[in-house]
Amino acid sequence: MKISIIYHSETGNVSKMAELVMQGCLSVEGAEAKSMSIYELDNNYIEESKAVIFGSPTYDGTCSWQLKRYLDSHPTGIIDKLGGVFISQNWPGGGGASFAAMTVIAAMLVNGMVVYSGGVYKGTPFLHFGAVSEKAPSTQLFKDRCLKLGENIAKKALGMYVSKTQL
Repeated sequence: MKISIIYHSETGNVSKMAELVMQGCLSVEGAEAKSMSIYELDNNYIEESKAVIFGSPTYDGTCSWQLKRYLDSHPTGIIDKLGGVFISQNWPGGGGASFAAMTVIAAMLVNGMVVYSGGVYKGTPFLHFGAVSEKAPSTQLFKDRCLKLGENIAKKALGMYVSKTQL
């Protein structure tokens, strides 16, 4: 089962998060994952995916305009798919990452996606709206959040879209 990870990254921080999210996905048996920059999308892979996870830096309390433009174009490849979000911010205070995540979540819902993170019910680290990191994940907590998001999305997608006889 395929999972697409689509991100926008100017400084490399979100790109590093995307790699960890992908590792988390790949830790689940039966999951395939591909990480791709918003500038280098593999539309066939996205179309074949059962889940799409979006990543963005935080700019002035919201996601990047590049990711928002993509989501605002109503790409057909994401309709009816499971979705998740990961966000990088410059410092851990202020709540900007929560607003950025909610902007992406709102766009996912408008595009007909099912949104999931695992929240506080799938063990630590808690994800709330999704994975958040201060800049590139340098501490174990930030790394673990990214890994956990990928794992949670892969497990949920397998449970939603793959029958037990296919495993």
